[in-house]
Amino acid sequence: MDALIASYGDSSSSSSSDDEDSSASNSPFQPILNLQPSPLPPPPLSLLTPPNSLFCTPDNLQMGQSSRVRSFPHVEGNYALHVYIPVHLSQPARKEAAHFLQKVSFNFPGLHVVDADIALENLHTDGQKVADIALGREFHISLGRTVPIRVHQIDSVVAMLRQKLQSQKRYWIDFSNWEVFVNDEGTRTFLSIEVKTGGLPEITKQIQAVNEVYRLHNLPEFYKDPRPHISVAWASGDVSDALKRVVGEEAKKHATTFGGSSAITKRVFTIKFSGVECKIGNKPYKICKLPD
Repeated sequence: MDALIASYGDSSSSSSSDDEDSSASNSPFQPILNLQPSPLPPPPLSLLTPPNSLFCTPDNLQMGQSSRVRSFPHVEGNYALHVYIPVHLSQPARKEAAHFLQKVSFNFPGLHVVDADIALENLHTDGQKVADIALGREFHISLGRTVPIRVHQIDSVVAMLRQKLQSQKRYWIDFSNWEVFVNDEGTRTFLSIEVKTGGLPEITKQIQAVNEVYRLHNLPEFYKDPRPHISVAWASGDVSDALKRVVGEEAKKHATTFGGSSAITKRVFTIKFSGVECKIGNKPYKICKLPD
């Protein structure tokens, strides 16, 4: 009993009891009926997730970046799935693309850096800033629509994508010409560089493989006639007609400056295919990766 009393001694003495009857405070038998056991803390999330599982915690699966506009409402427990080929521009490619982007942004105010709210008109006087800020990031060739999936679908989607796309060979991707696209909702217009020749057959097959995985999970498939591209700038609303006019005019000037029409119609730049990735919420997954 003395041990039991001693174990609660600090707890009872911590309360203010100076005015209590001294005889009661000196009694060896203090009441302990009001003492409540502390509730157990919740288990760490890592214990709920097997170490080798493809599941991830909600902190790692927060929905997209604030600079992106989702085409579907956020629902608790849903996470955005995006399957893509990562694209990085070389320094020479950035320099030439930056020159063209400077001219377009000068004649078309309102363009912004993709995935950011940086206005290109604030950068267009400095070609190096355009190259570094607007073009010195990772771009994506989408292989499927960006769609919401539930947590319980993550393992299955990632495993099937890896199975379908594991046997990929290296190939060249030619970004052939500047093009203008509008999202399905007509809320944003994008200045993009399209793949029309080299790499198009391979990318088309990869899109078909992703479509199969989407179909098995009751997800909407990609566009019937896909046009692979990367987007480098955006503007609010559907301003495609006006932007196409500016791009067309600058393309003609650019072709003359850089040695004739073939310079603009053949390709803007070329990269080697290096793999496929997907992002679920904010968590990236390697689907297939070719050695450097």
